[in-house]
Amino acid sequence: MPTAQINGLDLYYERAGAGPPLLFISGTGGDLRVQPNVFASPLARTFDLLAYDQRGLGRTSKPDGPYSMAQYADDAAALMADQGWDAALVVGVSFGGMVAQELVLRHPQRVKRLVLACTSPGGAGGASYPFHEIDHLKGEERARFLMPVSDTRRDAAWQAANPEDYERFVQLAAADPYAGEPGQAEGAWNQLEARSHHDTWDRLGRIACPTMIAAGRYDGIALPATQERMAARIPGAELHWFEGGHLFMLQDRAAYPAIIDFLTR
Repeated sequence: MPTAQINGLDLYYERAGAGPPLLFISGTGGDLRVQPNVFASPLARTFDLLAYDQRGLGRTSKPDGPYSMAQYADDAAALMADQGWDAALVVGVSFGGMVAQELVLRHPQRVKRLVLACTSPGGAGGASYPFHEIDHLKGEERARFLMPVSDTRRDAAWQAANPEDYERFVQLAAADPYAGEPGQAEGAWNQLEARSHHDTWDRLGRIACPTMIAAGRYDGIALPATQERMAARIPGAELHWFEGGHLFMLQDRAAYPAIIDFLTR
């Protein structure tokens, strides 16, 4: 099992593919055991792709909290160093986009080009949906609550008109085969706590590398208005819209080609 001993962690990672080095930073609750993962995406066919379970999650160590966004960013930088990468392309999705913001601000020399997907800057720029406030919701109850938040098109009328699709999506979202593992609940909560304090808004103007903001038109978690503010705040940032909600990368076939095009310029 590939692990890197960094920052007091046994950090689990996977690496595959050939091409320019690309670090992928996953979202809330990300666990590489959940299939399909990023290695089933077109990114793995274009890049030397590196992805990992963040502290408190998956097969990585789950130390006692609290955790900070700075720690998550420093973990990413330390993993790059462990792999012999001085710098790389970076894609951060949702919570991973928050980590990627801290990474490029704390370790600017390590990021060649940056994609921030379905994420938010926090602070006056706007935060993503406050998951820490609904941590008491579990399983199907949580999946049903978040369905119209994740994709605002999937409201009560859509659910009534598409009952089979609705139930299938609920079951997929509710499944968590690793929920009972020791330390899993505590690690997930520590991530949500760190996420609730995320705020890079006043520092975004310092991002100097080419940056793409990738956003879903119907995302109720990372709101469209927030994407526009973030793109305007980062010098030279490109804002790309896709047909989908928070999971637009799976919903819109144009998303991965557009991201790859940006990263390979």
